Amino acid sequence: MPSVPAALRFDAVDLDRVSTPVLRQVAFTVEVGERWAVLGPNGSGKTTLLELASGYLHPTRGTVEVLGERLGRTDVRALRPRVGLVSSSVAKMLQPGLTGTEVVMSAAHGALEPWWHRYDDRDRARARALLETAGFGHTAERPFGVLSEGERQQVLLARTLMAEPDLLLLDEPAAGLDLGGREKLVARLASLAADPGAPPIVLVTHHVEEIPGGFDHALLLRAGEVVAAGPIAEALRAETLSATFGLRLALDRSDGRWSCRAV
Repeated sequence: MPSVPAALRFDAVDLDRVSTPVLRQVAFTVEVGERWAVLGPNGSGKTTLLELASGYLHPTRGTVEVLGERLGRTDVRALRPRVGLVSSSVAKMLQPGLTGTEVVMSAAHGALEPWWHRYDDRDRARARALLETAGFGHTAERPFGVLSEGERQQVLLARTLMAEPDLLLLDEPAAGLDLGGREKLVARLASLAADPGAPPIVLVTHHVEEIPGGFDHALLLRAGEVVAAGPIAEALRAETLSATFGLRLALDRSDGRWSCRAV
């Protein structure tokens, strides 16, 4: 049986911006079925890592393979539709008057608006079903521009799933959410993590409290370098977290959820 390629592979990756190092010797592999949390302080290179993983940047040195395709040796225009990205940058490009259904449905053609493609009843039904599954069916006919931050993030996640990606990348999806919005989003991601049919997931966050249950691997970054990477019970420890944030921290886990505090 031929082996299944890794969903994402970084091998000795360096990334420079205007001669300034952003990532240094980053190496980790996301296998099919894995759910990764990426943690680190501001400026540690987390978002840059996702830009590489989604094919919007190329490494200065080292190799990045996405879904078996090596950046620099593949047409990223064909690769990008296979990678789902939930990011605040997408929300800023959407027309505020679009309904939740239209925002989700337009992803079937990789579009930001529904005007330039044909959609049928099956497309609309699937978009609505994705919102209903998340518990946000009430956003289906509401304008995107009047939704709360929590509702927008749920719509954006449903939009990304509409395209049936082979790899799902989440760039701080809980940023700016209140406690209720965060917990609803974390619960939805935990449900997604438990689904064997869901794609591999890479979640970037600042906070261990935002790591959903079912996430099984962690990557910790500080100043563009890997502090720890691997199974979450091994990589995410008080010692590694303290080294990552430059602060002595106590780490706890209860009912599958993490929390930390300064010592």
